[in-house]
Amino acid sequence: MIKLEGITRKYGDFTAVDDVSFTISPGEIVGLLGHNGAGKTTIMKMITGYLEPTGGKISVGGREIGGDRRGIQREIGYLPENCPVYPEMTVVDYLDYAAALHGLSEHDRPALIAAAIARTELREKALQPVATLSRGYRQRTGVAQAILHNPAILILDEPTNGLDPTQIQHMRTLITQLAEKSTIIISTHILQEVQAICDRVIIMKDGKKVLDSRLDALQTEGRLLLSVESGSQEDDAFLRSLPGVRAVSSVTADRQQGMPGRTYALTLAPGEARHPAAATIASAVHDKGWRLYSMSFESRNLETVFAELSAH
Repeated sequence: MIKLEGITRKYGDFTAVDDVSFTISPGEIVGLLGHNGAGKTTIMKMITGYLEPTGGKISVGGREIGGDRRGIQREIGYLPENCPVYPEMTVVDYLDYAAALHGLSEHDRPALIAAAIARTELREKALQPVATLSRGYRQRTGVAQAILHNPAILILDEPTNGLDPTQIQHMRTLITQLAEKSTIIISTHILQEVQAICDRVIIMKDGKKVLDSRLDALQTEGRLLLSVESGSQEDDAFLRSLPGVRAVSSVTADRQQGMPGRTYALTLAPGEARHPAAATIASAVHDKGWRLYSMSFESRNLETVFAELSAH
């Protein structure tokens, strides 16, 4: 388990990460999402022990990283931003060097290197100097380095950066397979990457955590959109009085898309069963004598949530 408690990182007067806390359980694939400069890479560097937090605590498996940095780093596979590699080395030589840095024995290295090359589809480039590789193949070389020692925790900073569509799909499949034995944290600013492979998303903005949610939960949090014939101020109070309704707001005219009457967005109380609540609301509207033109749950996914958070 990875646990961050009130992590802060400052550079002089600039706060790159501001009082961030979260816990990641074994086997999760967690996406760190945010615009460039949101604090994602800084958080990854602190989890891996390459950067000291200004304040707060980080623990991995119950051990504080400040007390057992080397031991924790042995359990982590890390692909840094921009994939730093040695261009004069061949792919095999670079992976052998990385294996030595990981402390892998000379006896075990050939099999582990071969497995990493096979998983990242680097066989045809294995004997080429890194300098001759495309950006996509360099990225795969960096991922091969990160998975060499079969780490319990895999931290990937922009793992699909520079890959073509076919390579991206292969990388997604590989990450999903690795999650069977590893806890994975992925940093990206691409929504599709998080939606495709992550169980959970943590959204960062200006160094702060602004959302921490499972992806399946996001899709069940949409408001109930209700279009009815009436439209007076008293209607708001009536709708707010209905069982299971926590808040009511009017939908702006440009979002009604030609719907007659007036459209309301009803926020249901946490834990409320959505569809039974909708049936109860429809029955109450009917009993009041209103015409009910439409009723549907608002489409809410990662893209709409990210847009909402970015707008504030």
